[in-house]
Amino acid sequence: MTFKKTFALVTALVIGAGIMTACGDSASSDSAGDSASKTESADQNNGGDSSADEAAPKDDTIHDMRDITAWDMVKEMKTGWNLGNTLDATGGDGLGAETSWGNPETTKLMIDAVKDAGFNVLRVPVSWGTHMSDDYTVDSAWMNRVREVVDYGIDNGMYVILNTHHEEWYFPNNENKEQDMEQLKALWSQIAEEFKGYDEHLIFEGLNEPRLRGTGKEWTGGDQESRDVVNEYEQVFYDTVRASGGNNDKRCLMITPYAASSDPNCMKALKLPDENDDHLIISVHAYLPYSFALDTKGTDQFDAGSDGGVIDSFFSNLDSIFLSKNIPVIVGEYGSVNKDFNVDERVECVSYYLNKAEEYGVPCVWWDNNAFVSNGENFGLLQRTDVLTDDFSNVWEPQEVVDAIMAVYND
Repeated sequence: MTFKKTFALVTALVIGAGIMTACGDSASSDSAGDSASKTESADQNNGGDSSADEAAPKDDTIHDMRDITAWDMVKEMKTGWNLGNTLDATGGDGLGAETSWGNPETTKLMIDAVKDAGFNVLRVPVSWGTHMSDDYTVDSAWMNRVREVVDYGIDNGMYVILNTHHEEWYFPNNENKEQDMEQLKALWSQIAEEFKGYDEHLIFEGLNEPRLRGTGKEWTGGDQESRDVVNEYEQVFYDTVRASGGNNDKRCLMITPYAASSDPNCMKALKLPDENDDHLIISVHAYLPYSFALDTKGTDQFDAGSDGGVIDSFFSNLDSIFLSKNIPVIVGEYGSVNKDFNVDERVECVSYYLNKAEEYGVPCVWWDNNAFVSNGENFGLLQRTDVLTDDFSNVWEPQEVVDAIMAVYND
């Protein structure tokens, strides 16, 4: 085992039941608010491995797939929801990782509730590094469980985004890149093989927030070397998937700038793996305005004047850098934390944000970590432990925020 893999494993074990956060600084105003939550539900789920152990035989059919461009497919998406702090959790052992950060085992009913509420995009963040052997082979039980959860969304007719999330083993600099790319190729070879028969509703996102972890450059845009290496990572992801057979030659792929940053310099530094491939989508994260949406020590008030200007600038930058060139964008993570039940302010913010997003044709996927009042990053909307039957009333909190999201797309 390499030092890098050993360090990543030790790190995962140390933080297993704690908070795993990837928060941007106020200068860049973007991040992935990933944190552990709802520890009271952990004892009810015991690792979540029963369904994977009893999984039905796999359907290896190469299903019919529309040869639809990414631009046109993104138009079919409305609004999305992240299954946060679940399959991306890095604590526990084996299948127990799913519940290691305190969230319950994911059920079909939960994803049914998401679809019933009006979300037609499901993002499934998955961490793979702690489920890989020394030769980079993914544990089959983990792969089966990921496939099972993906199918919850696919069976509902949703668009499903499958990614690689808290991969502590890659570090984008020249010293580490060769080994990183070797492992990245091995990982995506296996994911691509597993899902090659799925139709266009399954989207692959190669990287989550590739960045210089633990350095002063982590959330400040990196440097030229790190941004260039991220482009090399994306090229490996792209080439691996495209060569894997089945429907993967025309599957839509999401390409991510350094740290998934909405900083214009990071977005401008991103290079498409193939400029002639019209099945590519840009992925960025933007918790805006930062002081209100993510900074737990920031304001609990949303000002449509000044804060709206920040949101306006973000979408204007997306337009000038990507959209105006017919390159589609998905905001893979956004949201605002609960600050002393400031529901009205959160409603005003999400309404402003999503109306602007719809104006530019950019779907946005809310980061839901199932945290409501238990820690600082309270992005929870779906009270997962309350989804026990197909009666989906009273499972969203606050319902007003979900209503505001849907109002943008139902008018």
